[in-house]
Amino acid sequence: MDLTKITLPTFILERRSFLEMLADFLAHPEEFVNVTDHQTPRDRFIQVVKWYLSAFHAGRKSAVPKKPYNPILGETFQCLYDIGSSSSSNETVAKDGPVPWASDSNVTFIAEQTSHHPPIASFYAECPAKHIQIDGCLWTKSKFLGLSVAVHMIGDATLTLLDHDERYVITFPSAYGRSILGVPWFEMGGKVTIDCEKTGYTANIEFLTKPFYNGKKHQIIGTLFGPDKKEFCKIDGEWNGVMNAKYSDTKVSEVFFDTKKTAVIKKIVRPIAEQSEYESRRLWKDVTYYLKSKQMNKATASKSFLEQRQREEAKDRADKTLKWQTKNFTESGELKWTYENKL
Repeated sequence: MDLTKITLPTFILERRSFLEMLADFLAHPEEFVNVTDHQTPRDRFIQVVKWYLSAFHAGRKSAVPKKPYNPILGETFQCLYDIGSSSSSNETVAKDGPVPWASDSNVTFIAEQTSHHPPIASFYAECPAKHIQIDGCLWTKSKFLGLSVAVHMIGDATLTLLDHDERYVITFPSAYGRSILGVPWFEMGGKVTIDCEKTGYTANIEFLTKPFYNGKKHQIIGTLFGPDKKEFCKIDGEWNGVMNAKYSDTKVSEVFFDTKKTAVIKKIVRPIAEQSEYESRRLWKDVTYYLKSKQMNKATASKSFLEQRQREEAKDRADKTLKWQTKNFTESGELKWTYENKL
């Protein structure tokens, strides 16, 4: 059964939209911008892998699996990360970027629900001062697996370093909610890749699901290959704990990333009163308020109101044979949208 087709009980909802959850990939924005500081293609590639693996723990604040709100068509989410950079570009405001009131040295993020069937979220982030950007489109397919729920992430993202003309194409693992009738818990699973066509560097990373008997939770193993297709680095550990790297050519072993010792940078979002009607936190504010105050019936009614309005608008467009117009992203292929004002 496909979970996107059914309305889930309100009490298992996480109090935020899937669009906001995507912004958690930048919860360590310094790891993101640091990619540009490395001199060699190999070091830049290692840093891309480090940034990617640093991101997963930030979105999972609760041990119990919760499901974010399914975004409404046309919904948007904007935020910025202040990385405390004291460069002179601090004064420059990036007026035509994803967050017009941010400075050039901030990392800014925007996401928009660009399609309803399938439910696709398009997203884009940049740091103008560092000439780095990432954009992508993702949607989820969910399935019941007896006592667990699998959520597969479909789509990819491309991280671009403008100064080097390098593009890193990244895929994403699946998520699993286990023992949903008992004490639910969450894990990631599946194989992902990071590829840079220009330099020839690739990484194969596997998020290991816990074996039925014994075995540890949240393990990953990763292998990094050079342009000669030879392995030069092995990564293992926990994606929400400590990850270690071992380099085959130098025999050096080191802590690759420690999620416990690295602070998550909080995203900065405009107050709800200043947001437009279709921005995530404003759009879902009633549902969030009622969930927080444990008024489940009112939360369900508020959620149903938004979903019903979306259905009526879709029917109205179908009757008039009107195509949905996106706000910040333009169609760039089948089931793909690209941010209009990239760096």
